[in-house]
Amino acid sequence: MYHPDKQSADVPAGELKERVQRFIEIDQAWKILGNEERKKEYDLQQRELELTKSWPVDAQIALEDMSWDNDEDCYSFLCRCGGKYTLFENEADAVSLVGCDTCSLIVEIIKNS
Repeated sequence: MYHPDKQSADVPAGELKERVQRFIEIDQAWKILGNEERKKEYDLQQRELELTKSWPVDAQIALEDMSWDNDEDCYSFLCRCGGKYTLFENEADAVSLVGCDTCSLIVEIIKNS
């Protein structure tokens, strides 16, 4: 039980402080995950963070050098392994790192403003 209003009087002060901090963390997580737009932004940030931790960037590709697919509403670029890098239109402004769908290579997408 982490809610500050639900704590019993016999909880030690140090533990109470930890429980209140945990409640604040849960509340902040809910504010992100409970809002579709903020969750989407958070997921994109986590995806990019995970990509940069896992593998080094193999190359830089200009967005205008990628092929546009009208049916899928996405940009794509062939990887040297035969797979492809895919960047969906709704991610294009937020994402700068894209992984190959076949191998472990990562590319950085360069967008001209």
